[in-house]
This record gives sequence, structure tokens and C-alpha cells, in this order.
Amino acid sequence: MRPSGRAHDALRPVFIQPGFARHAEGSALIRMGGTEVLCAASVEMRVPSFLRGKGRGWVTAEYGMLPRATHNRGAREAAKGKQGGRTQEIQRLIARSLRAVTDLNALGEISITVDCDVLNADGGTRCAAITGGWVALRLALEKLVRAGTLAVVPLKGQIAAVSCGLTQDGAVLDLDYAEDSTACTDSNFVLTPDGGIVEIQATAEQAPFTDSQFNTLMRLARTGTAELFRIQTAIIEEALKA
Repeated sequence: MRPSGRAHDALRPVFIQPGFARHAEGSALIRMGGTEVLCAASVEMRVPSFLRGKGRGWVTAEYGMLPRATHNRGAREAAKGKQGGRTQEIQRLIARSLRAVTDLNALGEISITVDCDVLNADGGTRCAAITGGWVALRLALEKLVRAGTLAVVPLKGQIAAVSCGLTQDGAVLDLDYAEDSTACTDSNFVLTPDGGIVEIQATAEQAPFTDSQFNTLMRLARTGTAELFRIQTAIIEEALKA
């Protein structure tokens, strides 16, 4: 039995509250078990210098963790004067994932920054940030359409992310901290509903894993993201009605 009592292919309880950051063009508070991430999408009517005059937009992301999001207080990176390598790696992953499903040509010379701030961490923060970040981005783009700035929502698809791993209990979906910290293999899958793969991060912590084990993790990830896609879609529909 897993520490949480869940079945091997069960997600933690998922909750998404759209519009949590009242001043952002699009936002969502996502909770996956004990992990909570606030995702806020901010729109700027300009692009970075390397894109000026090219008629293309830009989507990027920033990621951070509150000092007491974890069991022990972590120093603010602003106080250190620089971001850590883990922070940079995660925010680049989030940005790449969001750009993969955004039609930057249709966006035009507009930039959107999706800030993902971890309020409470219990494993899977980057996956929660990607899943909630897509909701925030979708709502921000809808606002631009309703304002007449864009003719259509410039999204090519939907993305969600989930972790999977090999533990003493076998292959499991959506690891919490207790499982993540002791897993033999840890992986993160960023997927689309139509079978697309945006990114996979998989690492053997103790011993190499096999093709068969990887395929099992992939099947679990498909199961988990299918439920996340359903939740995202329902939240978007509810938010747009409101």
C-alpha cells in the first residue's frame, strides 16, 4: 500500500480555482494533494528585443518557492542575489511546455509571462505548475479575444503534466514527497490529449530502468493526464460562463 493509501494509478485529489490572482489577466490556484501552486499570466503589449518587428509573440515563465513551502525554511533566492540551478531548470521547462502549444505567430507581438509560485510543496511542483499554468494562459488569451485584441485564442492544444515513479510498491502515478524522496526512478511527463509528447524527464536514482518499466510509467502518465485534461476543460468552461 502506498503511504497515501492510493491505488498505484490514482492521482492525489486535484483542485483548480481560476481567477485567484484578481489583478492578473489569467490565473489559477492548483492544488494536487499537499502541493499548492499559484499560477498567474501577465500580458504585455510588446516582445523581447530579439522578436521585435517579426510579428511573433512570446510566452515565458518564472518559478519560485516560498521560504516555508517546504519542511524547513529555504532562503529567498532574491536575498542570495541569484536563482538556483533547479529554479532555472524548472521555469525553462514550464516555458517550453507552454510555448509548445501556443501559436506564437497568431499571438502577434504580445508577451505573456506565467508566474508559478509554490505555496506548499509535497512533490510534483513542476507538474502542478505546468497544469495550472496552462489554465492561467488559456484564461489570459480568452481575455485578449474578448477585448478584441485577438481574433481567436492562439492555442494549438492543451497540456498537462504528471509525475510517475518506480518505488518499493512498484510503478506509481503522481508521487508525493514521501514517495519522491525514496523512488528508484523518478519521471515527469508533459503530454497532450491527442497522444503528443512535449517533454519527458526520467532519471534512475538507484539502478537503470528497462524499456518495459518505462512503458508502464508512460501508460500511468497517460491515465493521469487524461483526468487532468478533463479537470482543466471543466474549469475553463465554468470560468468562461462566469
